[in-house]
Amino acid sequence: MANKLYVGNLSYDTESSSLEQLFAQYGKVTSVNIITDRMTGRARGFAFVEMESSDAAKAAISALNGVELDGRQLRVNEAQDKERSSRPRSNDRY
Repeated sequence: MANKLYVGNLSYDTESSSLEQLFAQYGKVTSVNIITDRMTGRARGFAFVEMESSDAAKAAISALNGVELDGRQLRVNEAQDKERSSRPRSNDRY
């Protein structure tokens, strides 16, 4: 199992420090990355948390999936590798 976790259904007000504190109960957190919109800088409602060990990641998934944080029920699972699309983006020029 990978040590990188997807955390979905976050409140837009959730801060990385509160996520780190929450996940640290289950093992050492190596990074927290709340994803933001490029244009507005506003949080997009999900994040990635990386744990030091796969055991810590499993424990965090078991304990935190469905737990409420900042008024929202978290969705926590193993992060999937993103496959990049080969189609051009709308702002690419030929």
